[in-house]
Amino acid sequence: MPESTDPATAEGHSSPERVDVLIVGAGFAGIGMGIQLARRGRDSFVIIEQADDVGGTWRDNRYPGVACDIPAHLYSFSFRPNPRWSRVFAEGAEIHAYLRSCVQQEELEPYLRLNCALEQAKWVEAEARWFVRTSRGDFSAATLIIATGRLTEPRIPPVVGLRNFGGRHWHSARWNPKVSLVGKRVGLVGTGASAVQILPRLAGEASEVVVFQRSAPYVLPRGDRFYTPDELSSFAADPRTITELRDELFAEAELSIAARRRRHPEIDLLHQRATDHLAAQVRDPRLRQRLTPDYEIGCKRILFSDDYYAALQLDTVQLEPTELTRVDDGLAIAASGHTYDLEILVFATGFNATRPSIAKHIRGRTSLLSERWSNGMVAHASTTVDGFPNMYVLDGPNAALGHNSAIYVIETQIDYVLSALDHLASSADTVLEVTPEAVRSSMLDIEERARDTVWTQGRCTSWYRDEQTGRVTLLWPDSAVSFRQSNGAFDISAYR
Repeated sequence: MPESTDPATAEGHSSPERVDVLIVGAGFAGIGMGIQLARRGRDSFVIIEQADDVGGTWRDNRYPGVACDIPAHLYSFSFRPNPRWSRVFAEGAEIHAYLRSCVQQEELEPYLRLNCALEQAKWVEAEARWFVRTSRGDFSAATLIIATGRLTEPRIPPVVGLRNFGGRHWHSARWNPKVSLVGKRVGLVGTGASAVQILPRLAGEASEVVVFQRSAPYVLPRGDRFYTPDELSSFAADPRTITELRDELFAEAELSIAARRRRHPEIDLLHQRATDHLAAQVRDPRLRQRLTPDYEIGCKRILFSDDYYAALQLDTVQLEPTELTRVDDGLAIAASGHTYDLEILVFATGFNATRPSIAKHIRGRTSLLSERWSNGMVAHASTTVDGFPNMYVLDGPNAALGHNSAIYVIETQIDYVLSALDHLASSADTVLEVTPEAVRSSMLDIEERARDTVWTQGRCTSWYRDEQTGRVTLLWPDSAVSFRQSNGAFDISAYR
């Protein structure tokens, strides 16, 4: 009898559970993929999730004021509209509840493996399958789908002496609800999307807040509101009203891509909106100058808030216009040399998005995914990587948008994967592997699209670009419609 080619058996482990599809991550992408597989009768799949609940970033981010910057009816599945969104921009808890309801109503519970962290995924050539080791057992899968997203690994900047800080500190995505902020002296590190939501709530509790600003953001009015009872009744009575609203919101968002392409007068009008909002909200010319960005609008993520500037002007709030560099016991020291006696530090400093650590645990034909991505993330159609057969990445390389809903992109990728699986089911092929030439062609296309945009010409560094190479690796540098046109249709000619 020949030796087993099953790594689990060869290493003395029990035989792995065999499935057609294994999905890693139970956020929007993983849940959406599971829904569409189940609806098509493909019931040989599992969704593994390292946490004890579904929801991804909306499970992890529980800081005060957490909400989405995309209108709720656009930031939800087109195939699972929700007539009960309470407001234009949903808060995090409501989005988390929506994802939980998707799992329950689509009966995905039997396919879920919670508290199940991926430890290793390895392509086994002899079996043409993926061997996946997890904290709750082993799997053998014909297809591997990575749906872990970008906002999963909190990033805390290198602050000298932070380990010796005499107070408490945490990242916004790991909020500590057990520590009261009432009457405390708090440092808020960062001025990105999370920080502008946290500050107004934080300022209402703390006795003193210092905001450490590395660079000033552009802020536009949010214009959030609750839906009226009549509107909610209309959504519930006629689903077409949701579709029409969604289409209207999508079209409105798409118009803003012209400014990101640095077209005039669109970019001038967008800049004027932001500077008018700043001027109307901040009367003090010295503070207004400190809050004026020194780069082109759209180069970094544009933020939306109606109360961030107001919070900055409270007597208990102080803006430090430089970054936090070191800590000496209870003293927080900024790059300017100014020192602050603080009890708590809250880091709203984003995520390690361009170099995901999960890539170190995935081995294809000859290399780790982290090695393939050593010069920055790459993929064909933002979804498949050469050297990694029967593997698809959702919400990964060049799959973010700087102006529209990420859910539109995720749904496009889900349809792409379903088409690939349909091809395998209807042909003699058992393996699909994209060619290096197809990946290279996709990357050249992205570089060309990004060439004259604010993301490469806007005089800033941002999370959209790989910090080592400067390549635009997270963002699709064009319209959402163009993403679907370019990446929505599975083409067998790109595969071998």
